[in-house]
Amino acid sequence: MTDLSLVLPGGLPDKRQVAASFSRAAASYDSVAEFQRDVGTQLLERLPGSFMPSRWLDLGCGTGYFTRALASRFTQGSGVALDIAEGMLNHARPLGGAEHFIAGDAERLALQDASVDLIFSSLAVQWCADFEAVLSEALRVLKPGGIFAFASLCTGTLFELRESWQQVDGLVHVNRFREFARYEQLCAGNGMRILALQNQPHVLHYPDVRSLTHELKALGAHNLNPGRPGGLTGRARILGLIDAYERFRQVSGLPATYQVVYAVLEKPL
Repeated sequence: MTDLSLVLPGGLPDKRQVAASFSRAAASYDSVAEFQRDVGTQLLERLPGSFMPSRWLDLGCGTGYFTRALASRFTQGSGVALDIAEGMLNHARPLGGAEHFIAGDAERLALQDASVDLIFSSLAVQWCADFEAVLSEALRVLKPGGIFAFASLCTGTLFELRESWQQVDGLVHVNRFREFARYEQLCAGNGMRILALQNQPHVLHYPDVRSLTHELKALGAHNLNPGRPGGLTGRARILGLIDAYERFRQVSGLPATYQVVYAVLEKPL
């Protein structure tokens, strides 16, 4: 039975479940996070070339990989790393990179108004049910002329896995994400200037279904949806999934498509 207290508008998972899942995955995350590092690197490359923030925020810092990358890039500045998952912060803190590591919520930032020049957030805000609140908080804490750069996921992500499960039992096995058009709508109406906003597919390939599902679990990004099936998945259903997914096989292996949203927003002067 689904706990209705955990069902949020739009079918997104409750943030308590997100925090717990990523906390459990802290130790294994970096070993399977090549895609996440690639996306964050591409987001970094989208920052204005002459932009040199004196204070920055890594929003949804995870294990701190990009906290350290930001510190290396902006050597004259200081940073704050924030994540909702205590386990991730416990992993990131000893590795350094930021002046402060804070447990917090992107929808209610524990930062002062106009206190940072840059908010960098890679593959975190897709877990926020109230993205309008995320944008409002970003606008509040940014200094005039500050930048909010984020990478997120939208509808169409892991469609191969979703469609394969639909062939098996029709239940919710794959995380839901908001539509790209919704990102466009909310960013356009927030009050920040859109410097860049695009949806770019990234396709990964795996030798078999088990490799994909094990990676999702190691990342903490396996099925967190309300309405997901409870208990262990039976052998018959697993075999059905494997058979259904095989119809997507390519020369490079079984594809897994991620629809990535890249955005760079600027607070007006």
